[in-house]
Amino acid sequence: MSGFTQVSHAAIVSRRELDPKAPGLYLQISTEGPPRWTRDAEAATAFESMREASRAAARLPAALCAYSMPREVELFVGRELN
Repeated sequence: MSGFTQVSHAAIVSRRELDPKAPGLYLQISTEGPPRWTRDAEAATAFESMREASRAAARLPAALCAYSMPREVELFVGRELN
C-alpha cells in the first residue's frame, strides 16, 4: 500500500462522467475495502506525486478514462465554484 496516504500531497486521480455538467469523481482508496469514487476532492486519496497518481490512473480500466491532476488546484477550483 505504498504510494498513497490520506494527507495533503501533490495529486489525485479523477474521472468525468459522460454528462459534461456532472461534477467530477475522485478516487478514494482505503485499506478496508475496494477503491471507490467520491465527489469530494478533499476525501480523495492524495498521492505523493503526479507520477504516482498517473500510475494509479493507468492501472484502472480504460473505459473509466481516469487521469491524474494537481490536488491543490482542484480543491481551489471546487471552493470557487461553491
